[in-house]
Amino acid sequence: MTVPELQDRATEDPAYQEEEEPPPPPGPARRRITWQKLTFLPLFLVALLLATWLWFRQADLDQISENALSNGQVSKALWQHVQLTVISTFFVLIIAIPLGILLTRGSLRKATPIAMTFANMGQAAPAIGLLALLVIWLGIGRRSALIGMIAYAVLPVLSNTIAGLKANDPTLLEAARGIGMSPTGVLRKVELPLAVPLILAGVRTALVLNVGTATLATFGGGGGLGVLITAGITNQRMPVLVLGSVLTVALALLVDWLASLAEVLLRPRGLEVDR
Repeated sequence: MTVPELQDRATEDPAYQEEEEPPPPPGPARRRITWQKLTFLPLFLVALLLATWLWFRQADLDQISENALSNGQVSKALWQHVQLTVISTFFVLIIAIPLGILLTRGSLRKATPIAMTFANMGQAAPAIGLLALLVIWLGIGRRSALIGMIAYAVLPVLSNTIAGLKANDPTLLEAARGIGMSPTGVLRKVELPLAVPLILAGVRTALVLNVGTATLATFGGGGGLGVLITAGITNQRMPVLVLGSVLTVALALLVDWLASLAEVLLRPRGLEVDR
């Protein structure tokens, strides 16, 4: 039984009968992806990268700048940055979403303030300071950078998962139990679909956070576009700094755009109505 059917079943309860006639049922749900949403940001990113390329064509690169950008260093740094973002976000999801579900079940709800305190500590700590502590503890390498990024991005997914599950209408859950659904079935078919929009919003925030935090991975030996940025600052070479910064901004905007499309496409049917 789908969520809209459960909503209809719940409204049949006598407690929901009112003097006024109920509003007419909503029309069929429609995915709200407009041509502006599909084209505006990609066109902007193409224009940004094209402008950067044109600027580089007329820029006077000295030997130090050429060494920093030659031999595939740019593509290597970009690929490392993408890897750091994808891997850290994957672990954030498999940690934060199951933990958020557990913290809304039974007696474990009492542990929610403790878990949220630790999640808040992970994001409240300065990212560079957290990375430095991890490097001291675990040594230089990608592992330290990934753990720091995961700790920094857990909070939005965890908090949104808990908030989404707690915001569910109790009457819908009671209606699901009333037709014989098991607790697992209620969670899988009712609670999680209703919480998907908030969970996806948290994932979107975590993705953008990870793109930005990955620039600091270079200080722990994790690579990424931060290598170009720090090389440009250290050597006082503006072209290298500009390229690293532009690629980071473009990647963050692209990730945010893809996540916004996923929010629309993965939203369960029946939760959005035409206006």
